[in-house]
This record gives sequence, C-alpha cells and structure tokens, in this order.
Amino acid sequence: MLLLSAGIAVITLVGYVLAIAATAPDLSELKPIDKGRTSVVYAADGSRLGFVQSDVIRTPIPWSQMPKHLRDATVAIEDSRFWHHRGVDYGAIVRAGIRNLQSGRTVQGGSTITQQLVRALYIKDPQRNFARKIREAKLASELEKRRSKRWILTTYLNTVPYGTVQGRTALGVEAAAETFFSKHARDLTLPEAALLAGLPQAPSYYNPFRNPRAALERRNEVLERMAKLGYISRPEAEAAKTEPLGLRRGTTYTVRREPYFFDYVQERLIERYGINVFRRGGLRVYTTIDPTLQEAARRAIQGQLGLPGDPAAAVVSIDPATGYIRAMAASSNYRDTTFNLAAQGRRQPGSAFKTFVLAAAVERGVDPDRTVYVSKPLNLQVPGYGPWQVKTYDNTYGGAMTLTRATLRSDNTVYAQLILDLGPKAVCEEARKLGIRTKLDCYPAEGLGGLRIGVSPLEMANAYATLASGGIRNEPEAILKVVFPNGKVDELGKPQRKRVMSAGAAYVVTRILRQNVLSGTGTRANIGCPAAGKTGTTDNYNDAWFVGYTPKLATAVWVGYPNALVEMRNVHGITVAGGTFPAAIWHDYMQIARKGDCSDFPVPPSMPSLSPFLSSRSVTGARGSYRSYTPPSVVPRAAPQSGGATGRYDPRFYETPPQPPPR
Repeated sequence: MLLLSAGIAVITLVGYVLAIAATAPDLSELKPIDKGRTSVVYAADGSRLGFVQSDVIRTPIPWSQMPKHLRDATVAIEDSRFWHHRGVDYGAIVRAGIRNLQSGRTVQGGSTITQQLVRALYIKDPQRNFARKIREAKLASELEKRRSKRWILTTYLNTVPYGTVQGRTALGVEAAAETFFSKHARDLTLPEAALLAGLPQAPSYYNPFRNPRAALERRNEVLERMAKLGYISRPEAEAAKTEPLGLRRGTTYTVRREPYFFDYVQERLIERYGINVFRRGGLRVYTTIDPTLQEAARRAIQGQLGLPGDPAAAVVSIDPATGYIRAMAASSNYRDTTFNLAAQGRRQPGSAFKTFVLAAAVERGVDPDRTVYVSKPLNLQVPGYGPWQVKTYDNTYGGAMTLTRATLRSDNTVYAQLILDLGPKAVCEEARKLGIRTKLDCYPAEGLGGLRIGVSPLEMANAYATLASGGIRNEPEAILKVVFPNGKVDELGKPQRKRVMSAGAAYVVTRILRQNVLSGTGTRANIGCPAAGKTGTTDNYNDAWFVGYTPKLATAVWVGYPNALVEMRNVHGITVAGGTFPAAIWHDYMQIARKGDCSDFPVPPSMPSLSPFLSSRSVTGARGSYRSYTPPSVVPRAAPQSGGATGRYDPRFYETPPQPPPR
C-alpha cells in the first residue's frame, strides 16, 4: 500500500511537471531581453572620450578576452558539471534540495549556468516558484541544443550582474573588472578572477567595498573549489588565498575627457534621437573634436591667464570646409561648474560684431576703400527713433577716413553712421545669414555689439568660418557618425553647406580683416601666416574677444568673468581689451592648431563691383548706391522723416558709450 501511494505520488508529480513544461513557450518564439551596453563617445582620432552615464554599465567582450582562470572559477563555483550536462543538472537539484531541507532555508540553488542565462534573457520579472523552475529547465534544454557551451558561457559572463557601486550596476565581467579593479577583464589575476566569480550569487552581500570580510571568504571558497575540481593546483590555491583583495575603485565609466564637449554631444544626441534611445545605450558615437587642439587651447589660456583671480576664457574652433567643431575648451573647472562657456555662454560681442556690418556693406556694393565717413563724437537724432550718442573706444577721433581705416581703428562713430545708412535690419539679417543664431532685435546698437541677449563663442566662430570658406555657411557639427547596437550606422558628418555670400564679397571682407591682424587692433594675433580677424571690447571692459580665421580654421576667443559683469581694468596690470589677452590666446593657440599650414586665402575667380557709398552721412561717393531702411518696429508718425524711416525706437535700447549694453 505504501509503495502504491509512493508510485501514485511520483506519477502525479511527473504529470504536474510535464503539464507545467507544456505551458512553456518554444524558445524560437521568444525574443531575448536586450541587456544593452554602455554608450561610448570617441574623439576624432579614435580615442575614447568616455562612457555615457547610466544606472547600468556593460561592455560585452569576446571569449578571447576572458582569461581562462575567470571562466574556470565561474564554472567551479556556479555549475561544476557545466561542460557535461545538457542544460539541467538533476543531481545538483537533488543535492540543493536536501541541503536546503537540512538547513531549513534556501542556502544553495540547483540552477545551472544555462538556466540562469535563460532566466536573464527570456523571463521577465521571474517569480521564485516551482513552476518557473520547470519552464526555465525546459528552455535551458532547448538553448543547449541551439547554442554551443562556449556561446552560453560567454553570454553568461557578459550578462550576469556583479554588484552595484555608486549607483551603477556592473553587468558582465568587463564592467565588473573595471569597477572593482580598474582594469580590463583580460588582465585579471587568479585571486581577482576568483573574487569576481563569487559575486553573482549575492552581489550585494559579497560586495567587497561594503563587506570585505565576506568577499574574502567567498573568494577563498572559489579558490578551494577550483583546486578540488583540478582547475588549479593546491599550492596555487593556497598562494592565492594569502593575497589581499587588491581593490581599486575604477573610474573608467565615470571619468570623461573633455566633459563640456561631452555634455554638448549628449544634448545633440537627445535632440536627434530622443531620451529613450539615448538611455537604452549601446551607441558608439564618433565626434569631430581634436584632442591635440583641446590641449593646445587650454595651454594657450593658461599661458596668458593662469593666475588666481584671473578672468575666465573660452576657445572654439570650427573647420570652415565642413563645419566640424575641432575645439571647444574653457578655463573653468567642470567640478566647479558644468556651465559650458564655449557653447552656452552668451555675452556682448563688442566690435567683433562690426564684421557683419562690413559684410552687409560690401554685399550691397559699398567700396570700403573709397567710402569715407567723418570720425567724430555723435549726438544723433535718428529720424523717427530718438537720440543716440556714440563715442570711440579711446575717445580719440580721426576725422575723415575710409571704412577700411575705420575697421582697422574699430571706430564706433564711423560704424554707427554706416549702420544707419545701411539700415539696422540689413545688419542683423547679414549676421543671421553668416551664422548667428541668437535672437536679434535689429536695433542700431547691435552693429556695435550692443545685443540684448549676447552671443556664444560657438556662434561667432561659425559666423567667421563662413567668411573663411568664401561665403559658404556650415551648420556646426560635433558628431561624425552614430553606430547603433544592431549595426546600423547613422552618418551625421556630411557637411550641411549653403552659399550665403559671394566668394568675391567674402574675400573683400577677409582682405580688410587680414590688414587688421597686420596693422590694426589685432596685431597680437599675428602668427606670421595669412590670418584675418577682429577684436571686440564691451563698455566697462566686461567682455573681450578676438575672432579670427585662417583658410583652414576659424577660432573665437572670449575673455571675461562668467558669473557677473566684472570690469577687467587691472588684469596683470593692464585693462583687458580684445587686442590684449584674447588676441594673445588666439595667437598662441593657432600657432599649434594650424599644424604647420601657412596657406593663403584663395583669390576668387571674380570680384564684386564696388563703388563709393554716398548717403546723408558719408562725405564722399556716388549717389544711387544708398538704400534706405525700414525699422523692425514702427510707431506711426504724421509724416516720414529723412532717410526713409518712420516710427521711433525706445532710446534705452541704444548703447551710449561708456554706458553698459541695453538690458
């Protein structure tokens, strides 16, 4: 009777197992759970800039990069009969059951490595019950028929969690080796491999940073098991047991080179692909940044402004032929502030904005060499707009001078008259056309650098790059290509180019800005090779710029205090203007950045037809070239005033040197 009852129980149990197993789906119908991998960002030279921050870090590696003692240690402690069973080790299940019954709690599991892998890849939210174990065993048997033992062990070692450190969970042996020992998995020693092999059973409890005693005991247990199974000799095991844990907290997944540029790239990725794709990870991102130029920019800044209390500086370089951002560096420390002065900082550009006034004039047929204005203090009553007082930077005046001479002197009063003759709207349209993306209000003072919002060094570098490329504007690009986990490649580095200015007009502007480097306000930027550029200094010396270019590289340098409008009247004993530290930084940086190139600006096949500009303010020229302007915001008046203007501006929007820019 007892035997009959036992037989019935066995038959019932077998029937139950078969019934549960029958409910398990076929392995071919299941899609593996994508464990992802940590996205990595590379510089233009192929060197790694860093990993994208996430809660899970994972870098899968091939079998050949997993040391033998790591594989052996894992098999020894997790599944000693791995190489012999077919997915399920029934003997191990019985032994684990007996031991758990004896202890009154679960102290040992009977799951094989294959079963654990099935659970990780194919079972979402696994529940700890007998039915799950049965389905898991069935799928494990199927997996063993479809995949080799090497594939299963490799995938397991790339998937299993090894613990969480500083909020980041290390999945796979490569992430674990970097996290606990700051080295690649292929470089692990026997004791280190044994320690990692012992973690997956209870990653939190055995975490060596939290519980080193338990981790040491677990490591030695793994070594003992390896010796017992013949993977290592007894002397090897005993010698390894005497070794300290040798922990070294890794920074590979947390430390990033060029963190400001790295953040800029992350923002571009999220804008393009959305936050979900970005967080899923597995992206390989190849960027445009040149590490040698980054280092050259920092050295140039440090060489000029390296003392405590010195103002900050930012440098941005763009390749005029492609729009690729080659450098984006700043003197600020990322640990102190994550604000990117090069891309996010928006400050008044001062006279560096006059280049857009000059470009607007040349594009409208104005000959800078034959158009003359009188340099003098101005107390203008702009018809329909109200008063505008303008003075020169140094309160000296040169009388009648050409636009070319006024550019070399950076004469505010000449340029103020030119702005009114061209029309403020024409100036801001020219700035937008060349590459300025900041919202402009088209007020007259903008041509002298009095912007309501300000511009970034990135914008200024790109706008000047349009001149360097002969009038072809590029969209600034930081990313060359993105490779997705499935192998798809998104090529983003194809230059987005648009001709916005004739090559001849760009050449005329470049010729004048080249003279500015040779004999104007930008002489400290002279690198002994063809280069063009313009200084910029704001009222009260809060901001100073030098923006210039060679045929191969356009670079903007900004100097100032980032957190407040601090007057730079005594830095190293001098007042900071665009022709001082900014020009010197540009010089020191470009001497390295040009990489030996000393090519000249190409002469275009045709030059624009230019003539003197005669208007109500110029003192020489030919009539017929004057174009009136229409104000962007009009308040109707009884009758139009001279110059074609109607309405009026709020005088608060005009710069009145030495007053600060408009709020």
